[in-house]
Amino acid sequence: MTPDRTLAPDFQVITNIELPQVQSTILPNGLDLHVLNLGEQPVMRLECIFDAGTWYESAPNAAYYAIKMLTEGTSSRSSSQISEAFERLGAFVEMSPGADRVGILVYCLSRVLPDVLEIVTDLVQYAAFPEHELEEQKNITIQNLRVNMEKTAYLASTTLKRALFGNEHPYGKVQLEGEIRDLKRETILDHYNNYIKNAPCSVIMAGQVSENDVALVAQSLGSITAEKRVEKDAQLLNDDYAGKQILVEKANTLQSSIRLGRRMFTRSHPDYFPMLVTNEIFGGYFGSRLMKNIREDKGLTYGISSHLVSMSKAGYLMIGTDAKKEFTQLTIDEIKKEMLRLQTELVGDDELQTVKNFMAGELAGSLNTAFEIADKRKTILLEGLPADFYEQYLDSIHATTAEQVMAMAQQYLRPEDMLEVVVGGK
Repeated sequence: MTPDRTLAPDFQVITNIELPQVQSTILPNGLDLHVLNLGEQPVMRLECIFDAGTWYESAPNAAYYAIKMLTEGTSSRSSSQISEAFERLGAFVEMSPGADRVGILVYCLSRVLPDVLEIVTDLVQYAAFPEHELEEQKNITIQNLRVNMEKTAYLASTTLKRALFGNEHPYGKVQLEGEIRDLKRETILDHYNNYIKNAPCSVIMAGQVSENDVALVAQSLGSITAEKRVEKDAQLLNDDYAGKQILVEKANTLQSSIRLGRRMFTRSHPDYFPMLVTNEIFGGYFGSRLMKNIREDKGLTYGISSHLVSMSKAGYLMIGTDAKKEFTQLTIDEIKKEMLRLQTELVGDDELQTVKNFMAGELAGSLNTAFEIADKRKTILLEGLPADFYEQYLDSIHATTAEQVMAMAQQYLRPEDMLEVVVGGK
């Protein structure tokens, strides 16, 4: 039977989800172990997450290299031996730096977990930070940085973050070539000794995980001496950004990268969910108002979006696009017009419901694998959110009203509160 393509397929509104529960325990040394036993294939992901990000470093880039260099050699293994060992096991390892935390991620078959744990324990406890490997890693970083510094989009985004939070704040810091060259091995080693070696961490296992696998982790990582670290004090934020305009001229570019933004809040803020809906309407998806106006109606850009970014201790809103230099100011003006329209006109029922359905579907679509579900559980665990946070997510999105959207726009989408960055020219 040939389907009638003039009729839209049946549509079902997603009104509830239920995340599988994580099994949590405390290892003999006090480390937190969280297990999500899901999946039909004998594969798993092991994560060791440390409170050792940029927030805790004493010098720029110390946290980045402290985690990145773990696979570059230990007291008993060279970098090539570590690489060959993971390759022989069919395992993939990734070192994850960040502002709040750093992490070791290993994807492997369940049957090779004992060997993987032996290597991971070696990395965490006996990293050597060889001088020649450090210089090589620094040179690679500098080469990548030089390439990025020629990109207007990279410059615009990093300039915005630095101006929003301050050059010295962990959320505002960016990599600079001079600081990378000046970084000493001893500084990296101090960070490693203070915040990774013998430091508390959260261990998360996801995939096909057996009781024997949990016992293996308890025997290996659970035997490490974990000493409680002193919390790092909150750092001062830059409060002098609202209404400022930063222009970085680049004569050899045809386009300008445009960024508008302001500081926001964490996921635990009472306005988080209604602001998510507001941002989605404004510029959060392909059918957003910014896309319809600036891309489809006026043809000023190929794409434009706004993002609500949440970290552990703060957040920010960033609106970003690229446009021809001669259209830069017009594009900025149209962005601000859409802000004002959300402040003065109630969103229609159809538009609001479309956005709610899209957001609900997007959430459901991000829960297809054990590792995706583990990422959601990880956010809940590390950020101290309620266990039913994502169930609340759906309920709160569906409960958001047009009046709330207007109130959010009036409070958080005021043009005069935005920092404006243009890299390229006007």
